[in-house]
Amino acid sequence: MKISNVTVYVLKTELDEPFAFSQGWVHQRAATLVQVETDNGLIGWGEAFTQGLEPPEIAAAAITHAFKPLVLGSNPLDHALLWHKMYANSRDYGRKGSVISAISAIDIALWDIAGQFYSQPIYQLLGGAQRTSVQPYATGFYRLNGKNEAERLAREACAHRDAGFKAMKVKLGFGLNDDIEVMHAISDALSDESIEIMIDTNHAYGRIEALKLGKALEAFNIRWYEEPVVPEDIEGYKELRGKLNIAIAGGENEHTAYGFNQLFKHSALDIAQPDIGSCGGITAMRDIGALAQANGVQVNPHVWGAAVAQAASLQVLASLPVTHHSLFPTEPILEYDRSSHPFRQQLITTPWQMKDGRVEIPTGNGLGIQVNMDVVEAYATQ
Repeated sequence: MKISNVTVYVLKTELDEPFAFSQGWVHQRAATLVQVETDNGLIGWGEAFTQGLEPPEIAAAAITHAFKPLVLGSNPLDHALLWHKMYANSRDYGRKGSVISAISAIDIALWDIAGQFYSQPIYQLLGGAQRTSVQPYATGFYRLNGKNEAERLAREACAHRDAGFKAMKVKLGFGLNDDIEVMHAISDALSDESIEIMIDTNHAYGRIEALKLGKALEAFNIRWYEEPVVPEDIEGYKELRGKLNIAIAGGENEHTAYGFNQLFKHSALDIAQPDIGSCGGITAMRDIGALAQANGVQVNPHVWGAAVAQAASLQVLASLPVTHHSLFPTEPILEYDRSSHPFRQQLITTPWQMKDGRVEIPTGNGLGIQVNMDVVEAYATQ
């Protein structure tokens, strides 16, 4: 079996109502998908994570011009061999960002093919399912005006709760006073209900402001404080972890086991959040998970992509062992983006749904999904 073709699809659509996170305004949703075909008719799908402000064409160009020539004619089952081949050949201009996202997309597609070849879900190829379903948490709380939206965000929290979510992540980073006002409004709206709250500032602050916010947040029983400072400031992560009584999370903007090794060596994280569409795919996620396990760090994958990335994340979540074993351990949970994104539910023929507060792990071969080509063609750019 050989790889006979690699096709890249750049999907884009403008939003009717733009929204903001701390780093800027999101005017469109986009996805970079890759379709890997084999000479015996198997087709695998992968996705490169397109960050909120990232042009999807960057990873698409890397796939087309850098990596497609490297993998054509190769055995798709050699996913580890091909991963290291792509990484080694791009090391001088890659290692981070969209280049690794491009590797991620191809790698996910290769695992999809492997699952189909062996007639197994990917979690089985990763060693088996630690769990057959996961609890999702709602990601949202984006801004429509920027500031002074505490009342609307409190209503959104109630909407997530009423939809069945028992956990949710609040986007902050719009100024300390505004952030704290939002948290009070959400806390009051949810009253004393057992809803877990995480917060994410998307590295909006320096160490002093991040520490001030963290101290104020300690009263809210936060599950984790995500991206408190810029990803380059590893010592800042370590400092905040030592001074706050809140778990520190990060890693969506880190890449490969090489990058996460530095975070673990510096004891910078309580919770690692590699994104399967940018960290290096399933092959890298497996290595990052092993490193995290050896360092006593929880892994909770970041997911903000389309349906292909979500499906890959579900397969990895199924296989992740708990970090601290006990009768009632803390389990990883699924990030479930509730913002406007047509490439999520529409992109696959059988989208998953939350049932009784859980999302079941797909058990079909490979990723366990069927991509709707009508949707791909409807949104694909030239």
